[in-house]
Amino acid sequence: MNAVLPATEAFYPDDAGIQVNTLTEEAFDRWDEFVLGCEEASFFHRAGWKTVIEKAFGHKTHFLFAEQQDKIVGVLPLVHVKSLLFGNSLSSTPFCVYGGVAAENDFARKQLEHAACELAQQLRVASLEMRNVQPRRADWPSKDLYVTFRKEIDPDPEVNLKAIPRKQRAMVRKGIKAGLKGEMDDGVDRLYRVYSESVRNLGTPVFTKNYLIMLREVFGSDCDVLMTTHHGQDVAGVMSFYFRDEILPYYGGSLPVARSIKGNDFMYWDLMCRAAEQGISIFDYGRSKTGTGSYSFKKNWGFVPEPLHYEYYLVKAGEMPQLNPSNPKYRYFIQAWQRLPLPVANFFGPLLAKHLG
Repeated sequence: MNAVLPATEAFYPDDAGIQVNTLTEEAFDRWDEFVLGCEEASFFHRAGWKTVIEKAFGHKTHFLFAEQQDKIVGVLPLVHVKSLLFGNSLSSTPFCVYGGVAAENDFARKQLEHAACELAQQLRVASLEMRNVQPRRADWPSKDLYVTFRKEIDPDPEVNLKAIPRKQRAMVRKGIKAGLKGEMDDGVDRLYRVYSESVRNLGTPVFTKNYLIMLREVFGSDCDVLMTTHHGQDVAGVMSFYFRDEILPYYGGSLPVARSIKGNDFMYWDLMCRAAEQGISIFDYGRSKTGTGSYSFKKNWGFVPEPLHYEYYLVKAGEMPQLNPSNPKYRYFIQAWQRLPLPVANFFGPLLAKHLG
């Protein structure tokens, strides 16, 4: 289908003086300074994602920012993912749970949206995806597939423990009694061993290890790894991101043995305690698909699901893309992937995962 670009004249009087530019390395600091101070921005709006995605996956990025009187007033990270198997899309932002425009005013927001639609037309993609936390475009089709879980945490561990519903709190205590231990890790090798097996067991292709290495290199102290051990053996691990007063456990996994000793329950409790000790006040459990096991797990911790608003500007597509494991047509692929030997899954997984952001 041929999409029609949103009208702009009603939004941009000449005296608004807003220009849209493309991010270069020289402007990274200015971009991140804006992101840090913008209420709408998230960790996934940081300029470092441009470096990570380009180097780890080879995708073309288009990080746009709006300037008004030489001041950044809005940002929009975009990534072009083109695959023979999975289609051609422009997204803000793949491999991230949040995205879309972060702006100080509506002039900047509309200007960036319009620039993104023009770019989508030029690239002849199937669709433009905006991974918004709040609804932005009622005139665009949207998905209600994902929710996010965020909650304030207290500096006192006992307060946080009592805030967990009774049954889930018992799981945490069981992990503590099992003698589980948590330790920070400077690398990604241990995490990758656990994570790759965990996602294989779920029937999902794993990312390349280099992606996790790049995340640690680019984001430095704002990205760390916590491993959970049982009698000195790794049973679970998680990579977390830090932004302002928030922590977001992002890439986590566990081995089958962790189930009986409540390794996941202990790991996230341990992470919450460590975050509170650092003065973190928001624990962001990240997104989950409605009705899945991870959805139930997070809800059982007393977190309230909040809908995410993934909105689409259709260019060549006639409908929104359905590239997710809940799509019935991927059921047999998932079942086959779960049976692959781990070395085989780890070899072929990154070739597919780079297009599944």
